[in-house]
Amino acid sequence: MALPSIFTQPVAEGIITRINALSPNTQAQWGKMSVAQMLAHCNVPYEMTYENIHPEPNALVKLILKLVAKNGVVNEKPYPKNTSTAPQFLIKTEKDFDTEKNRLIGYIRKTQELGAQAFDQKKSHSFGVMSTTEWNNMFYKHLDHHLTQFGV
Repeated sequence: MALPSIFTQPVAEGIITRINALSPNTQAQWGKMSVAQMLAHCNVPYEMTYENIHPEPNALVKLILKLVAKNGVVNEKPYPKNTSTAPQFLIKTEKDFDTEKNRLIGYIRKTQELGAQAFDQKKSHSFGVMSTTEWNNMFYKHLDHHLTQFGV
């Protein structure tokens, strides 16, 4: 079963509606992140896609990521609760809720506006060239996992 397409306006706006249902006081149903840290965490894949602020892994690390982690990130199977994350995704300091929320909504809208065709065979920061389906699954599954974590 294919995951909903984050590249379509109804799906992107559905995710944004869920984000807008969060407040700075929303509590996680599992895990240790605050809601603002979760939003910052959800921004990381988009930062890796659109910004030049995270160093690219070297060739050996990228190969290991492709062989070990990629399938779990881009397949359609939901993430289990309390799954460990890569170090660059760990948000150790408190973040500003509104700043992170607005950044995430902006990234989701930019992705939807660019559309699926912009991601066909686009190179990923960590996994190399990916299909549109792989990009969609990576973006959608991650957002859905963490929004569910916070009850929206």
